[in-house]
Amino acid sequence: MLRFAPTQAARAASIAFCQQVAPAVGSSVAAQALTARWMSAAPAPGPKPVNPEFSSGPCKKHPGYNISNLPTSSLGRSHRSKLGKERLKFAIDETKRMLGIPDDYLVGIVPASDTGAYEMAMWNMLGAKDVDVCHWESFGKGWFADAISHLKLRDTIEVTEHTAGYGELPDLTKTNKDRDICFTFNGTTSGVRVPDGCDWIADDRTGLTLCDATSAVFAMNMPWEKLDVTTYSWQKVLGGEGAHGMLILSPRAVERLESYTPENRPLPKIFRLTKKGKLDAGIFKGATINTPSMMAVEDYIDALAWAESVGGNDGLIKISNNNLGVIEKFVSENEWIDFLAKDKTVRSNTSVCCTLDLSPEQIKEFVALLDKENVALDIGGYRDAPPSIRIWCGATVETADVEALMPWLKWAFDEVKK
Repeated sequence: MLRFAPTQAARAASIAFCQQVAPAVGSSVAAQALTARWMSAAPAPGPKPVNPEFSSGPCKKHPGYNISNLPTSSLGRSHRSKLGKERLKFAIDETKRMLGIPDDYLVGIVPASDTGAYEMAMWNMLGAKDVDVCHWESFGKGWFADAISHLKLRDTIEVTEHTAGYGELPDLTKTNKDRDICFTFNGTTSGVRVPDGCDWIADDRTGLTLCDATSAVFAMNMPWEKLDVTTYSWQKVLGGEGAHGMLILSPRAVERLESYTPENRPLPKIFRLTKKGKLDAGIFKGATINTPSMMAVEDYIDALAWAESVGGNDGLIKISNNNLGVIEKFVSENEWIDFLAKDKTVRSNTSVCCTLDLSPEQIKEFVALLDKENVALDIGGYRDAPPSIRIWCGATVETADVEALMPWLKWAFDEVKK
């Protein structure tokens, strides 16, 4: 029988292992200097976060999570069995209910996380109209690159790029309602989100909106009437497992799928959303394209149940906002730290990115110190972003842990500046 170590014991073993391994800092000289700094470090500034996990993906499991609590009846069973389909359909139905998704929208579980879901939409739907691609960080930039380099859309239609640097948002009002619009709701690697309500998207649009919302769903209000295609993954705000994506389609998106077939564009099996010109409706009833992990499905259902226990979608948004508020207060009181997103109205409440008055190498030391102390894990800025830190504030992160982290940020800054 497969057995799992108790959560606390497994975490303690992991922490003990991490504490035995010196973080890589470039050279042996640098390692010796950093080790010396650790040995002469100032006293602890206060209690450490109970849970030091602040990764922006995969993200922290929800409070009280224990893998032994997951139902196992669907494990070892076919996902196409009556039970398998029921559990998949239940995950879909609960998602739709909790997010307040309109009745005439469809929700499906698809392969390859948010990336797979968004690529699936692009490869099936783009090309019927000219396209506006909006991006201000690495993932949105990746969708633009795919549109022009792999889909080669500029061979047949006009593709307009609307872009801005990290920490900023392009002028979204310059998009055209008669074009398809591709955008990320929240820039995970820059900490910049679109404004509440998405008023820049016209209600009388003739084009489709394709929204990558992986680090926004369950943390921000989603204006469904503005969104025709929405994608996300389980491993972000709900702290679920990777490899599975969610695809949400409006009636207009379904109409596009059934009325438009891209010429000379072969689609691999895991991207196919139609059969003989009609939507493959089974995908949106639990009949997945390929084999899902039923353990990951049960883990997602468990996360949804936890979400319901803290107030549902509204409760989750409130927790994320509270977590951001803790950091905003700290930043306002310390001149050496600032947000990458200067405009509060477009500042993310999940992937909170901050710049420090430190050199790039010092920021690496800063991150390594907090990792070594088991205070904050995985908070280094994204590799393509400006030198920075990134603190995940989604609802599975407890506000008390964000509060406990703040004095340690100051401690690490002072240590690195010595």
